[in-house]
Amino acid sequence: MTQALLHPTDENPLPPGAEAIELITRDKLRLRAMRAMPENARGTFVILGGRGDFIERYFETARELMERGFAVAILDMRGQGDSQRPKRQPFRDRTRSFAGYDEDVRTLMESLVLPSCPPPYYALGHSTGAHVLLRMLRQKPWFARAILVSPLVEIIYGPWPRPVATLLVNAMWFTGLSSSFLPGVRKKPMGRTDFPGNPLTSDRRRWDRDSSTLEVAPHLGLGGPTFGWLGAARQSIARIRRMKKPSAPVLIVAAGADRVVGNEGIRRLARKLPGVALTFIPDANHEILCERDMIRRQFFAALDSFVPA
Repeated sequence: MTQALLHPTDENPLPPGAEAIELITRDKLRLRAMRAMPENARGTFVILGGRGDFIERYFETARELMERGFAVAILDMRGQGDSQRPKRQPFRDRTRSFAGYDEDVRTLMESLVLPSCPPPYYALGHSTGAHVLLRMLRQKPWFARAILVSPLVEIIYGPWPRPVATLLVNAMWFTGLSSSFLPGVRKKPMGRTDFPGNPLTSDRRRWDRDSSTLEVAPHLGLGGPTFGWLGAARQSIARIRRMKKPSAPVLIVAAGADRVVGNEGIRRLARKLPGVALTFIPDANHEILCERDMIRRQFFAALDSFVPA
């Protein structure tokens, strides 16, 4: 493990004692992680962000978990944040399979969390990160409990009928064009001016806070999804739907006003899997942890009731 860099700003200060650490996967990719530990920590939260996220977006959440007595470990998964990505067109998502994310989480756990962070271990994943946690919960007994925020278990295709989306994805894969951006998505990260009408959060202050990080460190951002990412997500969702039982109790916190992932798919998964509880925050948009204070308070009330005191 070697040191990496974090990028705090005046609007987004570093959690107390936080350090960035570089990890190397078995397939020789460089990942950036962060570890922060309060004195006498009563356990560790492992945080996995969504597609296009970066560690700095979770500084606020990390501080709140530390105030509750938890250590925190956060990962930039491959291809995003300050983890390794292609040097050519770095804002383009090259994902073709979610299997690489499994290796990223294994590296985080076996290289950092298990050797140096206090148990028990709890998991917190948002969107694609929540989906990756579900993949882990099929096979690994690492976590005592897991919280999934707006999990990616059903895709909203917008104006595309599902058969048309399937045809397009397959055509782009078979013609070698899977790295092409989906129609209508941005090819560069969003910034301050993109707040009106965005589907992620209604909180302007937190939107500007994250935009300020990208102004200081623009290399942390990522453009919109590609056909490769969409195809990989569809394949992985099909596998999750065949899941029998998670290896730990799960709380799903879903956003009532979500326009990114499908809430009906979340309901079906929660009804099917034993040991899964589901709660909705009615007025929340997709990024609950970057929403208004009132919405975030509801999220932390659910967390506090789910994680043993």
